[in-house]
Amino acid sequence: MVSFVVFSEFFLCTRSHRTVSIEPSQYSLHHQSSYMHSEEPVAPALSTYQDESTFSYDKVQSTHKERKHLRLKNPDDHDEVLCKIRDYYSLPELVERLSELDREEPKYKRITLQFPDELICDSATIVHYIQEKLGVDATNPKQKIWILADTSYSACCVDEIAAEHVQSDLVVHFGDACLNEVAKLNSKYVLGKPEIDVDEMVRQFQARYKTKDKIVLMANAPFTHILYQLKGKLPEYKDVIVADLIVPSSKSEIIGYSPTNDNEFSKFNRTFPVENISEYELFHVTIPEAPRLLQLTTNFASVTTYDPDTNTTSQGPYPNLMRRYKFVHVARSAGTIGILVNTLSLSNTKQLINTIKDKIKIAGKKHYIFVVGKPNVAKLANFESVDLWCVLGCDHQGIIIDQVNEFFKPIVTPYELLLGLSDELTWTGKWITDYKSVIEDYKQEQEATAKEGEGNNDEASSDEEPEFDPVTGRYVSMSRPLRQINHLTIKNESENESIGNDENRLVERFSNSIAIRSTVSTSAMHLQNRQWTGLGSDYAEDNRSDGEEEGALAVEGRLGIARGYDFDTQEQQE
Repeated sequence: MVSFVVFSEFFLCTRSHRTVSIEPSQYSLHHQSSYMHSEEPVAPALSTYQDESTFSYDKVQSTHKERKHLRLKNPDDHDEVLCKIRDYYSLPELVERLSELDREEPKYKRITLQFPDELICDSATIVHYIQEKLGVDATNPKQKIWILADTSYSACCVDEIAAEHVQSDLVVHFGDACLNEVAKLNSKYVLGKPEIDVDEMVRQFQARYKTKDKIVLMANAPFTHILYQLKGKLPEYKDVIVADLIVPSSKSEIIGYSPTNDNEFSKFNRTFPVENISEYELFHVTIPEAPRLLQLTTNFASVTTYDPDTNTTSQGPYPNLMRRYKFVHVARSAGTIGILVNTLSLSNTKQLINTIKDKIKIAGKKHYIFVVGKPNVAKLANFESVDLWCVLGCDHQGIIIDQVNEFFKPIVTPYELLLGLSDELTWTGKWITDYKSVIEDYKQEQEATAKEGEGNNDEASSDEEPEFDPVTGRYVSMSRPLRQINHLTIKNESENESIGNDENRLVERFSNSIAIRSTVSTSAMHLQNRQWTGLGSDYAEDNRSDGEEEGALAVEGRLGIARGYDFDTQEQQE
């Protein structure tokens, strides 16, 4: 914990050092006096004040966990809690599935139970119930059960990465789920059965809509079982349809709820009885996450959300689509694009990565692939050479919608990136996040380009043309760094004479680029343009032709660990 705090503050200080002058008031108090009264400059403090409380562990103040989703009358009654949990999660049906046999052996031998943070309080009770009904315990080799918490990526997705650590053959996902198709493992979804005041919801619905309106009823996965009950209480509304759940694949199953098979059309992992839903208004039970909400607002005539906790409706404000249109233009002028993989479980992920890589190469831009776990501002800020991020994630929670400009660089979706890198920028206003749709659109574009025979003669003549950035109103000369790939074979003669015939050099300078093992590196170019390029960059090169460099002598540093270095131990002994 201590090392993390020190690193975070060091990172913030170094960023501040590049943009603004650091004043002494930014340092800790015990360094201000020495800085202000000493004639010699003193190095800034890169750590916070520490005392004994810094190294003490946090203690749990209360063992009581409030379970709002169960709506308990007496939370201290163990029998009531157990009964509620059993009914809420449909545990008898789950146990029936887990007890299935294959050739007189358990069909699922290594079972993982995945819980989101808000439901982890029920995990121990559920495991005890399942073990009791299956007649197994923690030492039983025939059937083992693990609890998965703190998911690798979005909580609504099946965490295949964590499940593979124990070689699981089944993941039971509890709580709200995106129901996206999983690549490898078998999965079962236990959505739960949350309660809601249906009569109050009907009153809010009637106050919002007229009887002649066309309305679609939709909800997060756990609340979908309420929709048909809501529709039954609205007989005067003749044009109301329900968006039902869809089972992702044959390897998946929903426990405690059976979706209807009457609907013919599917979208957003939901099924609809009609195809043209853009003419309908949407009444959504619960408030979706920002990516999901933006997706819905671009496909329906209007969107109204209902909060079951407060029994209120809302018509906005919602994420702004014009901001997304701005980021599409940024993609056209970006020279280096970071592909941020925010999921490894969804099917077609690898195919989509290859599609994006091909499009970026055709556009003459440089790309890097990053897997950083759960992204945040500090993680992405470490990669300054990246001009734009393209995030691959779940359309429910895995896509980053930066509404308050927290991140230093813009973040777009694969659809927005492919749209921005196209020769002609045309947008219908819809916001597509489905992997399959993005891949199919790219294939259609490639087929159309191949028929027309574009990009053969005009590309060479337009290599040197700068890209106009409508966001800044300036021309960008390095928006296509890989268009200069032909220049890599022509070395600058003066540089060749100074470098000599050393063919084993890792980094070579060419006419307009830097290459690492004959691969263009925009990160290396960005690093060379900085005043400070890392430790050892302040060498005094007295004889550049011979390559001799003078630097500081290596001396012995501190010994020990962060909470007690050698000199601290010596002071305590004295």
